[in-house]
Amino acid sequence: MYTTKQNNTAVGNIKLFGNVRVLIIAALLTALSGAVGKVLSIDVMPFARIGIENLPIVMAGIWFGPFVGGAVGFGADMFGCLLKGFPPNPVTTLGFVSIGIVSGLVSMYMFRSNKTLSIVLADLAAHIVGSMIIKTIGLYHLFGGQYPITIMFMWRVPLYIGIVIVESAVILLLMKNRAFSEQIDRMCNYGKQRRSS
Repeated sequence: MYTTKQNNTAVGNIKLFGNVRVLIIAALLTALSGAVGKVLSIDVMPFARIGIENLPIVMAGIWFGPFVGGAVGFGADMFGCLLKGFPPNPVTTLGFVSIGIVSGLVSMYMFRSNKTLSIVLADLAAHIVGSMIIKTIGLYHLFGGQYPITIMFMWRVPLYIGIVIVESAVILLLMKNRAFSEQIDRMCNYGKQRRSS
């Protein structure tokens, strides 16, 4: 199946910022999220769109922990706003950051013995906090209360439940590939291996 041998503590995961390989993958995930989110998404309503912009952020949180996940979320929103020419909305940016942080924390501390359940819950919790609550509040204020917040929630909750199903399936398929999961483990442990030799 797959393993995760990285240090599952917050202090252990913040050290990944010093790992060049992790930073390169984090930068690629940031660019992917920003580009895919703003360019390859379908607007269902002005306040709801179908897309996988959060998938790279959730991946970063699950693979590299809450600090790298939060940084990828921040960078992805900034890059996406730059691509579209929008000014960043601080509340929406907080939503993106929280997706990375929550996915990292949940995968790090909950159901560590059952990685499938851990990944699904990490993705779901990240979207409940970041997409369904924080981003909805940010969009409500962005549109100046033009749309009732209850209507926004009614559209966004089922939309993100469907997105969680797709994203979790993609992450699980990647992690069930032994070669892929070994590469993630190798990247996370690269700095430790160099210091010990």
